[in-house]
Amino acid sequence: MNKITQLFNITYPIIQGGMIWCSGWKLASAVSNAGGLGLIGAGSMHPEILKEHIQKCKLATNNPFGVNVPLLYPQTDEIIDIIIKEGVKIVFTSAGNPASYTSVLKENGITVAHVVANTKFALKAQAAGVDAIVAEGFEAGGHNGYEETTTLVLIPMLKQIIDIPIIAAGGIGSGQAIYAAMALGAEGVQIGSLFASAFESSAHKNFKNAIINSTDGSTYLTLKKLVPVRLIRNEFFNRVHLAGLDGKSKEELAEILGHGRAKLGMFEGDTIEGELEIGQVASTIKQIKTVAEIFTTLRHEFNITSKNMTNRITF
Repeated sequence: MNKITQLFNITYPIIQGGMIWCSGWKLASAVSNAGGLGLIGAGSMHPEILKEHIQKCKLATNNPFGVNVPLLYPQTDEIIDIIIKEGVKIVFTSAGNPASYTSVLKENGITVAHVVANTKFALKAQAAGVDAIVAEGFEAGGHNGYEETTTLVLIPMLKQIIDIPIIAAGGIGSGQAIYAAMALGAEGVQIGSLFASAFESSAHKNFKNAIINSTDGSTYLTLKKLVPVRLIRNEFFNRVHLAGLDGKSKEELAEILGHGRAKLGMFEGDTIEGELEIGQVASTIKQIKTVAEIFTTLRHEFNITSKNMTNRITF
């Protein structure tokens, strides 16, 4: 056991990212049943839909699970209220000020982790009283940090200034990567892209196929004038990215983006005009697996790596 497995009462220090349009109760419960921590992604759910997913997750697993809450999304107050009333014991917050809800969550016996991409917000999250930090590097999919700091740099940087446990995120899709993150000082990992492609993910099969067909360079960070987001290159990406290069304003870019673009691509399967949020590690994912198969592979890779590293010549 380590600090993360003890904190969340799980077998393996592996947390599934609470990704919009991918992380419903089926994925979260499958990850929790496999010994990790499954997260329901509240970012793409209206409050009543979230309530339904929480209740179904309770029936599908006896193990701990949590909810990821992007704090800048509308109806956050209602979402937090449902989480408390439904007795959820773990919440991961992101995309906002951790001081906004951490105290009320902890007053209700909820363990809180917050996602950060730089030192400034890591210190703010620690000061707000969160129990753990998710340090998300530039490689990650979806909304990203402006600093473009990689996981390899971010983890040891935060390790120097943070006293609470660090969970590494961004670019982690193998047992070897888990080993590397822990060697840098992380106590656990959060994995997104690999679970987005899983059989139990609620993502559309077209999006899953786009993930496994990705190669190096298939994803790119764009929309930096709005909120940086890593996307698979498609016709929508080309149009909005070129608009940014042409000097279009934030308002003009927002108009091109429109509403429901991520749902169109990731949940409804429009891989031409939809927003396809995924990490760089997508290029290493070559088949759709069940969550159980993913855990078997991750454990095997981690253990082989650990054994091989102990046999290496020391400096």
